[in-house]
Formats: sequence, C-alpha cells, structure tokens
Amino acid sequence: FLASSISSSTTNNKSVVPLLVTGAAAAAGGLCSYVFTKKLNKKKVLNDRKHRVTITLPDWAVDVLSTESQKTFHTDEEMMGLAIELSARNVKEETGGPFGCAIFERISTNESKLISIGVNRVVTLGNSTLHGETVAIQLAQSALRSFTLQIPKEGECVECPTGPDNHNNNIRKFELFTSCEPCAMCLGATLWSGVSRIVCGATKADAERIGFNEGPVFEASYQQLEEAGIGVTKLVLQKEAASVLEEYGKKGLIYNSSASSTLHSTSSESESESQAEMVTEG
Repeated sequence: FLASSISSSTTNNKSVVPLLVTGAAAAAGGLCSYVFTKKLNKKKVLNDRKHRVTITLPDWAVDVLSTESQKTFHTDEEMMGLAIELSARNVKEETGGPFGCAIFERISTNESKLISIGVNRVVTLGNSTLHGETVAIQLAQSALRSFTLQIPKEGECVECPTGPDNHNNNIRKFELFTSCEPCAMCLGATLWSGVSRIVCGATKADAERIGFNEGPVFEASYQQLEEAGIGVTKLVLQKEAASVLEEYGKKGLIYNSSASSTLHSTSSESESESQAEMVTEG
C-alpha cells in the first residue's frame, strides 16, 4: 500500500508520503511514551510499597460503622457490647484476631456517639502494630483531622483556662472501649492518644490464658493513665468478652506468643478490602 501510494502520487496527492511519514513517527513516539509511562508507574508502585502504610477496615466493619454511627449510645454496656461484637465478627469473618475497639464522643452524661472502630489486623495486613486500639485511634484522628483527641470544643480555647478545672471543661470527651485490656503497646498509644477515658472488657489474664503475650503491663501503668487525667474502668461485660477469646484460642493463630516469635505472616492479596482507608506517607 505504501509503495503504490508513492508511485501513483500526483499533484492532487503530493501530501500522501509526508502524511505517512508523520503518522509513523507519531506512532513510534506514542509507543515510546507508553513504555516510559509504564516504567514510571511501575517505579511509583514500588516506591509506594516502600514508603506507605495502608490501614483498612474489612468491608463488613465499614458497614457496621455506617449503621452504628447513626445511633446514640447511653450506657457503658451498650458501648462495650459493640466492641465485643467487633471482636467476635473479626474472628468469624477471618479478618483478624479476637480484639475489637470503638471510640465514642461523650455528648452528655448519658449520651455518646460513635466516632471510629478498630479490629485487630495484624496478620491480614502484615503489620504487628495494627491492634484494635491502635487502628481505632488512628482512624479517629484521621476522621477528625487531629493528631490528638484533646480537641477544643467549638469556640473554646484549651490553652487559656480561667479556673483549675476549665481545661477539662473546654475539650471534647472521647472514650475508648476495648474488648480486652490493652497490651503494652496499646496502653502507651492510649496514653498519648488524647482520650479522656478507657473502658475494658476481658482482662490481661484472659488474653494470656490462650497464649497471647501482653507485654509489660502493670497496675502502675493504669495509675499513670489516671494521673494523666484518663479515667479507667475495667471488667465491663468481662465474661462475654472473655468467651470470644476462649473460642479463638481453640483454633486461632496466636501470632505474638513466645512460641511464634519467628512467625512470618503476609497479608492475603485476595481479601476484599474496604474503600475507607487511611494512608500514611513517610
């Protein structure tokens, strides 16, 4: 076709050859651009893997958050019930360990609204720091766009108290409900999170009974929380919360026991993840 086009060129089709040459050059340029872009995209993906940490909730948990955030909670038992429900569902759906957490904002003496939830994602996302409490804290701070949950009430100033108790009166109250007493890491995260209160279900002994290593947590640890102004309440629905641990202990992976300290786990690429996620770059 190219040869016949050239040989039959007349005054009326003198532009055929230049057009063909131009078209070939454009095609070659497009191919080079495609290859170059593909290489850049591949490099970006590799860089993202090295420099990003993605925290996601399972799809079912996002549905729970959407539904429960429309409700008003009135008692510690109601709020702990949600944390325990999260822990049990996480085991049932095989999306993580037997620990659930929920953070509420205290609106009035007997009214609270759900802000965030967290479930254990250690094995499914291949990240030893993704316990229920740390997931809930990070997602709450992301949603509220604040590095701390000590957030001033609208129109209030935390740094300018007018009385000895004014500082506490000027900030919003966020309370962390966890299905089990925190491990050493999560207790430290709670201290720095800015929550005003922590409420626990099952005990450290309940978790250790099935093989989990909770780390160096002592009564003095909770005393330090209280000295920092964080209220501590324990044993709320303890039996219900402990039963989830007992069931998990029969067949679940105890990923941080001394016997499994050399265990190497990676996340399941086939797991259906939520579109609601927080990405941290660094």
